[in-house]
Amino acid sequence: MQFIHLPNWLTIAVDIFAWYSIHLSVSWLARRVPERFLAEKAYWFRTRDWEKEGEIWQEVFRVRSWKPYLPDGTKITKEGFDKTHLKGFDMASLEKFALETRRAELAHWAMIPPAGLFFFWNPAWAGWIMIGYAVLFNLPLIFVQRYNGPRLERMVRRKAERSEINQRMPHKLSRKHKWVRE
Repeated sequence: MQFIHLPNWLTIAVDIFAWYSIHLSVSWLARRVPERFLAEKAYWFRTRDWEKEGEIWQEVFRVRSWKPYLPDGTKITKEGFDKTHLKGFDMASLEKFALETRRAELAHWAMIPPAGLFFFWNPAWAGWIMIGYAVLFNLPLIFVQRYNGPRLERMVRRKAERSEINQRMPHKLSRKHKWVRE
């Protein structure tokens, strides 16, 4: 299916430039996706029952052990939301982080299909290597988002429930560390 024949050195240079462009373009486009599209109730972002609220990714792939070593594109582009660690435990920070995990998941899914374009100027064997690269590079990042997302959403739900309980039942901690009704 190769339509364009280039010298090997130029093919390698085009491959590198193409991947760099794809990563930057998809990241740029993902940052412009409206937040309403990334709503947690959207079908494609919902956690499936078989994911066990994200825990399947830890059970099968041990995500927690290697996720700190993954790159965060915001370090390269100097734009976007840094997802290396949680900035705060207030409701706004948790909701923003959860939303940005969905944005990151969308971006990494979107980076896989363009690998098919590499067949146009690469021999078939190299095109398959490019597809392998796209899958192997992006799936671990998708797994991390599928692991983190439900955990963050659970934290948001618990915080909302506590807030609702606190509004209904005002109380304070006494000096003896017992809850006392006001």
